[in-house]
Amino acid sequence: MMLTKRQFEKYSDVLLWGLKTARKERFKRNDIVLLRFDPAAVKLAMGMHPVLRQGLTPVMEHNFYGKSNNRQLVFIAPGEKELLGSLNGNIYLRAPESLTHLSDIDPKKIGKAAVAGKPLREILQKRENSGMFGWTLCTLPTEELAKQAKLSEKQYTNQVIRACYLDKTDPVLAWKTIYRDAMAVKKWMNSMEVKYFHVEAESMDLKIVPGKQRKWIGISGHNIPSFEIFLSPDWRGTEGVYYANQPSFRSGNYVEGVRLVFKKGIAVKIEAKKGKDFVVKQLAMDKGAGRVGEFSLTDKRFSRINRFMANTLYDENYGGHYGNCHLAVGDSYADTFDGDPARLTKERKKKLGFNDSALHWDLVNTEEKTVTAYLNNGKKMLVYENGMFRY
Repeated sequence: MMLTKRQFEKYSDVLLWGLKTARKERFKRNDIVLLRFDPAAVKLAMGMHPVLRQGLTPVMEHNFYGKSNNRQLVFIAPGEKELLGSLNGNIYLRAPESLTHLSDIDPKKIGKAAVAGKPLREILQKRENSGMFGWTLCTLPTEELAKQAKLSEKQYTNQVIRACYLDKTDPVLAWKTIYRDAMAVKKWMNSMEVKYFHVEAESMDLKIVPGKQRKWIGISGHNIPSFEIFLSPDWRGTEGVYYANQPSFRSGNYVEGVRLVFKKGIAVKIEAKKGKDFVVKQLAMDKGAGRVGEFSLTDKRFSRINRFMANTLYDENYGGHYGNCHLAVGDSYADTFDGDPARLTKERKKKLGFNDSALHWDLVNTEEKTVTAYLNNGKKMLVYENGMFRY
């Protein structure tokens, strides 16, 4: 890990800004903040004083999935629900030491554990919707990340520094500026009454229906870095072909060249150049896993990321020559509801076409593309071209 002490301090400042910005209400004395961290991230973790929880090492995680029986896979430890039900904040420091250590594990076992953990995530979602909880996360450079991204450790670290604006005298001020500029984009996108969006690229031809009572959100402090503007569409209106030209590391597995064909909102054809079996089983995790939960666009004027990073947090925020879009199969985001998310019941979510799943998997496309909005008044408008919003 090649960050300097001063860069670690700046990173901490940015994370605290992200955590405070992500929560609707202000943090108060005696609020409880959980800090989750991978073992390799301990240097940054120990500079804070919240409740600490270290993640599993690659060997521990492999042993869990490899040796657990069905009861152990779905076991929820006593006190877990009570802790999450009292949390006011969560910071997750990611520093993976392996990205492919679960490649020999049956994906169904990984899916089973994910489904069992969904009620815990719903506790935090409910608290976030009510303003009582906020979260953020970041990634620290590791030897494994650099290796899988085909970069030197120094090159990888420099990408992290630039992406998070740690090379600025005041990186928090830089993030506040991005936050302000993104508000203008979201306001513009939300001013349109859109029937559907048409996404066109060399490998894609996709129709996305935003649905009723939706809004574009993003750059909220939740992820450091984050430059994406996104919404959770009405999954029932998704039609056509989506292609992820960026590889993806997920749950200790590597996949490449994922191609999905949607009909009436469901992925009816699943292809992949590498890792197809894993993809197919992930999208069969539950009823909603093969549906769309998020559609996102990144403006290259915000993002300084221009290399594949073998890390979804960075790859879904790729700037480069043409920005990126990404499609997430699986769960939707209640905060893209144009109303009070706390009043968005399961029944109402279902009626509005918000997808529900234990899965949420971002699949990234960085090709040159256009996105055209077909408006309710019969007109159309080009909203994204050459990696930029046309506001």
